[in-house]
Amino acid sequence: MSRIWILVAALLWAAPALSAPSSVEEEEESVADYVLHHIADGPNWEIEVPLSYDHIYIPLPEIHVPLSAGACELVADPEHPGQMMRPGLGAGCLDLSITKHTVIMWVAAVLLILVMLLVPNRNKQQLVQRGTWANIVEMMVLFVRDELAIKNIGPKHGPRYTPYLLTIFFFILFMNLLGQLPWSAVATSNLAVTAALALCTFVVTQVASIRVQGIKGYLAHLTGGVHPLLWVIMVPVEVLGLFTKPFALTLRLFANMVAGHIMIFFLLGLIFIMKSAAVAVVSVPFAMGIFFLEFFVSFVQAFIFTMLSALFIGMGVQTHEHDDVDPEGTGHAAAH
Repeated sequence: MSRIWILVAALLWAAPALSAPSSVEEEEESVADYVLHHIADGPNWEIEVPLSYDHIYIPLPEIHVPLSAGACELVADPEHPGQMMRPGLGAGCLDLSITKHTVIMWVAAVLLILVMLLVPNRNKQQLVQRGTWANIVEMMVLFVRDELAIKNIGPKHGPRYTPYLLTIFFFILFMNLLGQLPWSAVATSNLAVTAALALCTFVVTQVASIRVQGIKGYLAHLTGGVHPLLWVIMVPVEVLGLFTKPFALTLRLFANMVAGHIMIFFLLGLIFIMKSAAVAVVSVPFAMGIFFLEFFVSFVQAFIFTMLSALFIGMGVQTHEHDDVDPEGTGHAAAH
């Protein structure tokens, strides 16, 4: 709830800038620029002081690696006369600068390690968990293992990929929840972050397929089992199908996480677009509702990404062997 009031105060701070344009189209564009600025990644950690024109900017380290001599020297920005910029990767300058989304990922990784080291009961003599948080973590771990890994991959191969599924589940969950804090950012609203996570699932899926089927069986799978004369059609379709899965993972997580923040900002921005404080009676409660809904979405999107990852891995290791069939429901015993 505190985050909503911070957003309201930030928009009140920006009221002079948002109300400056003369036409409705220009005013709406100014609100859109303000919204996109706050959900985009950046080289500074920006802390907005409510009801103040002074923002606190914490510069983050800039790291530019020249792939050729002088490739990272500052040059004139053609789009903004009088300003300087560094060339991109096409000019031979590799940008490894730390951004606020990078910091959020680091914090989420540290929290993941600390939670898994400190919260669960690691006493081998005491098998039953003690404490509220220890039981919550155990419940989530068992859910991912039994309901996602074993049911989608199978009792034979499911436990092998449970650690990976647990890692991405808690990593995405922590990044989503950190984005709900004031002055924070949602790293999963960055396409580069979601694409990297999807790429990890893609690599694990292909490795799992080759491990089970062998390289010969893996390549034979790309032919679809059709006559060699149809390979010219089937092979491109199967190869395209390999990349549509990580593409879907990338866009699904990105779109769902960025949509909530855009809706909150635009609901509050209606106060300035309509130029009436009476709009706040409707827009602020709706924005608060979306804010609370985002907590639920944070868990749902972590679950969906993990479930689809388990499903894709299961499709890769599916060999139709009899020991992959579990008609008597012995999957839980096999996992133990």
